[in-house]
Amino acid sequence: MRLDKFICKSTEYSLAEAVALIENRRAVVNGIIVIWRSHQVHNNNVVTLDGKILTSRNSRYLMLNKPIDMICSNVDEKYPSVLNLLNVDRVTELHIAGRLDVDTTGIVLITDDGHWSFNVTSPKNKCEKVYSVVLSRPIPPDATKRFLEGILLQGESKLTLPAKLHIIDSYNVLLTITEGRYHQVKRMFAAIGNRVKSLHRQKIGHLALDVEVGHWRSLTQAEVEALSVIG
Repeated sequence: MRLDKFICKSTEYSLAEAVALIENRRAVVNGIIVIWRSHQVHNNNVVTLDGKILTSRNSRYLMLNKPIDMICSNVDEKYPSVLNLLNVDRVTELHIAGRLDVDTTGIVLITDDGHWSFNVTSPKNKCEKVYSVVLSRPIPPDATKRFLEGILLQGESKLTLPAKLHIIDSYNVLLTITEGRYHQVKRMFAAIGNRVKSLHRQKIGHLALDVEVGHWRSLTQAEVEALSVIG
């Protein structure tokens, strides 16, 4: 974790205040004064501020069912942020692990543990995300094979990683992917001459969405650990 964020997570200081404290040489890591806010703090490090040892608060892990017309951002823009749906303390310390487009619904994971969220979102760890897709045109018979072989997205030179396509009927499919390129699902179907009418993420890893639209819950320790050992 970055030193500035570690100080925020260990105290009541804001990010701006934490940065000022670091720049004023008041933070010490393993006996050495550190003046860079981006300095990485590890679990076995001893961090002190003005001589007092800091202990980070426990990390938080949440599942939220994202409604349509909300954004996966820490601030409101044209549309409101999904973080407005959370009635928790220090919401500004949280971030979203794997964002969804404004018109996409479904499971979103929210945390203040950067290492954990990287593990969930990195394509190298092959964490599967399952989407329910409604299409505007009938799905072609060779789509399953093409998705498994990889799709070349417009403007890119590298095929997508193998994706599993389960056809429910001509207009409804389940798509499982392990990466998260920009607008990837929509672009994959556009590449085979189709268009996504609606998109809903049902699962991340073994974690299936089980809360109502606009609601959230904390993950259990077992759920957190299951997503920590993917890959």
